[in-house]
Amino acid sequence: MTANPSFEDTADFEATDRGFIAALDDGIIKNESGKVVWDINAWDFMKGECPSTANPSLWRQGQLNSKHGLYEICEGIYHVRAYDLSNMTIVEGKEGIIIIDPLVSCECAAAGLALYQKHRGHGRKVTGMIYSHSHGDHYMGAAGVIDADTKIPIIAPEGFLEAIMSESILAGPAMRMRGARMYGNALPRSPTGQIGTGLGMGSSVGTTSLIPPNLLIQETGETHVIDGVKIVFQMVPGSEAPAEINFHFPDFRALCIPETATNCMHNIVTLRGAQVRDSKAWSGYLDEAIVMFGYNSDVVFGSHNWPTWGQKELVTRLEEQRDLYGYMHDQTVRMMNLGKTGIEIAETMELPPAINRAWHCRGYYGSLSHNVKGIYQKYMTWFDGRPEHLWQYPPTEEGRRYVECFGGVDGLCDKAETFIQKGDNRFAATLLAHAVASDPESPSPRAKILLASAYEALGFGAENATWRNFYLTSAQELRTGKAPGTIAGGRTALGDQLSIDQWFEILSVMLDGEKAAESSFVIDFDVTDVKQKWRIIVNNGVLTRRLLQTSHQLRNAQDMVADFSMVLTRAQLLEVIRGNELDVETTGSVHVLKQLLDFVHVQQGSARGPGQL
Repeated sequence: MTANPSFEDTADFEATDRGFIAALDDGIIKNESGKVVWDINAWDFMKGECPSTANPSLWRQGQLNSKHGLYEICEGIYHVRAYDLSNMTIVEGKEGIIIIDPLVSCECAAAGLALYQKHRGHGRKVTGMIYSHSHGDHYMGAAGVIDADTKIPIIAPEGFLEAIMSESILAGPAMRMRGARMYGNALPRSPTGQIGTGLGMGSSVGTTSLIPPNLLIQETGETHVIDGVKIVFQMVPGSEAPAEINFHFPDFRALCIPETATNCMHNIVTLRGAQVRDSKAWSGYLDEAIVMFGYNSDVVFGSHNWPTWGQKELVTRLEEQRDLYGYMHDQTVRMMNLGKTGIEIAETMELPPAINRAWHCRGYYGSLSHNVKGIYQKYMTWFDGRPEHLWQYPPTEEGRRYVECFGGVDGLCDKAETFIQKGDNRFAATLLAHAVASDPESPSPRAKILLASAYEALGFGAENATWRNFYLTSAQELRTGKAPGTIAGGRTALGDQLSIDQWFEILSVMLDGEKAAESSFVIDFDVTDVKQKWRIIVNNGVLTRRLLQTSHQLRNAQDMVADFSMVLTRAQLLEVIRGNELDVETTGSVHVLKQLLDFVHVQQGSARGPGQL
């Protein structure tokens, strides 16, 4: 079934150039202090021929994604492209403009809006905003184009804030650390470094925000008119994000599918970490979009990559994307039911020829390999049914035993080198990772260098951008000790936008259970301005939160006397959680509060402390 797309096919290059109006004068975006938060020029080297250190297919994708500027999609709809990981779309209404997905950073969103206004805007104000889904590159730049207290409609799918909470905040620190490897934040932009992410070139490093939506879409077919623009919405939850929408502009004959039909294979399970997505539902949503909107559209566009024009062409693209996700799902489940493991299925599955030949179905962001494993995981969990994998040693202990089997680190390195010489860097990396893990405090320099070389070879050959970035970031860390840092986002930008219940939910997963295991106490918070009484119970290393709403609950609460209580406002409560001392009404021992804050590692400015709430 093996088939590959043709490099003679230049349609995508024509599409990326179509509708070009203007670019930023220097391609550089800075914050107020003059620090560069985005520089599209860093990828100018990609205008040349593909070097031996890059996969030609991935190099082509980077060439396409690095084309930047303001583009006309159709009369009245415009793309601001390649000034962040995502695209910002501007739709002209009767009185002003509607902005779709305002990028990662406020500075980038502001620069994109300014570019539009310079060449097309004619003083048009923002009269509406749409967040297509709950990932940061689709809402965090909002404060760059609108004020937090704006009264315009801000549209998002139902469950939007809850999805941000579950995917981006509770597990945020771990996801942002992995995300830096996935996006190659610490890598140089060069033929031997980061050459994009598949969806775009990279992620900006500016100021982030969250301005909450005030209009939630609840059902497919729901229609709204914003600033004279009719918009028909399609709910697609559980596909690329837990809360997500597609939408159609019937008067423009334009269909926006922000991220469930990009110009590359997307992730069913992402390397940065997230809930496993529903590939079968994803496929079904795309078929529904074809039926509802496809035959009444002349262009389909999204919040990544470039549009597809022509009714026949866009339907073909949506059909191939539909079949891509459907095939991965159905064939994984079929082979799973024949007794194969996720790794075995991923190693043998090939896509049908027509899909494999389609450039927009190539695995630049998601990959067939890790998506198949994600589908397997969704049904069968982490366990592959092999009993020896039930109770494996952690990496250091397993590594020490591998080193022992090879008669020492040098013996293991000698054997690994024979696999490197054969071109089998996959297995060489496995062996060498055991050698490095066996002594994490002082790993063998030889093992580190060999492992870095194996990772680099794997990265240079990878068609998938996120694999390349992961391999090369890890190689760089082995060679230099330079940590990759984290990607943008996190609690700082979101804290005052969350509910009190969500604040306490964050504290519950930050509580050091071992440290708190033998402590037991109760703290009450009477939050006067929102008329809520909250109780925090710490017992057996668990933080439990209760909202004491009813008279019955309040009577029962009297049976458990609080060790400490506070009367304060919502804003004051956030400051208390952040570890700041306030002059408010209290009862009981303040030592209990200090104990709670100690258990959740309060450190102002700490990467994991509630000082970043």
